[in-house]
Amino acid sequence: MIVGLDVGTSKVICLVGEVQADGSLEIVGIGSHSSKGMKRGVVINIESTVQSIQRAVEEAELMAGCNIHSVYVSVAGSHIRSLNSHGIVAVKNGEVQKEDIERVIDAAQAVPISSDQRVLHILPQEYNIDSQEGIKDPLGMSGVRLEANVHLISGALNAVMNVEKCIKRCGLGVDGVILSPLASSESSLGEDEKDLGVCLVDIGAGTSDIAVWIDGALHHTAVLPVAGDQVTNDISMALRTPTQHAEEIKIQYACAMSSLSTSDQVLQVPSVGDRQPRSISRQTLTEVVEARYEEIYTMVLDELRRSGYAERIPAGVVITGGASLIEGAADLAEKVFQMPIRLALPDCAKGMSDIVDNPIYSTGVGLLVYGSKEVDISDTSKQTMSKTQIKREKSVLAPKESKSSINVLEKIQAAKNWIKSHI
Repeated sequence: MIVGLDVGTSKVICLVGEVQADGSLEIVGIGSHSSKGMKRGVVINIESTVQSIQRAVEEAELMAGCNIHSVYVSVAGSHIRSLNSHGIVAVKNGEVQKEDIERVIDAAQAVPISSDQRVLHILPQEYNIDSQEGIKDPLGMSGVRLEANVHLISGALNAVMNVEKCIKRCGLGVDGVILSPLASSESSLGEDEKDLGVCLVDIGAGTSDIAVWIDGALHHTAVLPVAGDQVTNDISMALRTPTQHAEEIKIQYACAMSSLSTSDQVLQVPSVGDRQPRSISRQTLTEVVEARYEEIYTMVLDELRRSGYAERIPAGVVITGGASLIEGAADLAEKVFQMPIRLALPDCAKGMSDIVDNPIYSTGVGLLVYGSKEVDISDTSKQTMSKTQIKREKSVLAPKESKSSINVLEKIQAAKNWIKSHI
């Protein structure tokens, strides 16, 4: 059983997945609870975050029928840093061994990193042996010099430790800390897109996460501190309505493109305090929302141009995350980026597809997929009980014990009777 915990700005989502014998993943439990202790991907209130995690985990436990002991957790925030590095080592025995691969990755990560940063991922991009380039797995190949290009991702030490602290205060262990856009990529991108070159944009409540894949490897990551919460704040300020009502209006009526909005539709907007509700047209709401979404997409495009990857993603841009559900979000993205756009749903797991086929669950499902790749399938059947086995043990174990004890007493009594009859 693998558990993914997406600690987001607006909500905490806990997913329980079961790895099948054939390596496929089945989701057997879902828990969700609103989050008030996070802001732009960073913990600002430990107690509130702990309560949200506990509620989400308890709900997932009830649905899955098992006890959760450890989780894979996602992290994001503007404190995330990434860079590409290069390492070179000599091949010891003329043939690349596992030790050589480990040494070249160690050499590639020997770059100066601030003491307040913690390395989260070291992701190999490609290997070179002598003059041969573009090797994905060099193990067993002959050569003299081994080179490696890797992508290093780090996060602020204190920010990551605060997330881990919240999980440990819930009595849970941490199997791994995974960057949110990396997890979302696992559930939202196809292998052909990664090979061709694609940019994933995960628009959540507090942050917009970017991941650029080229030749099947991650080449660039970034986190922008502008996302769905800013859209809600814009609506609240422009329409002079409380934030909770602004969020409801955004979900029900917001549109990110003026040409798709019906101008004759009239909305009733609650006012602040005891003032009477006011009537506004949906077109007015759309103008507010469109301006912010255009800003978000422009910031992503500027980041792609700054990193030099804007011309290297022929597969286009894939958008996901809760804020991507707004009507017209994909159409506006196509207008801004001037390249193919796709709205991604997580589709790499079985079970509860009617619930998890939603961009909100992209990171959570991605955490399960990431965790399943680290599970040894051959040991799963030996060490891990399936959900049906857990339920069967709970319901059958006690009667079996009492029945077996009765059988033993009957056998002892029968033996005594036999001895008496033969003396």
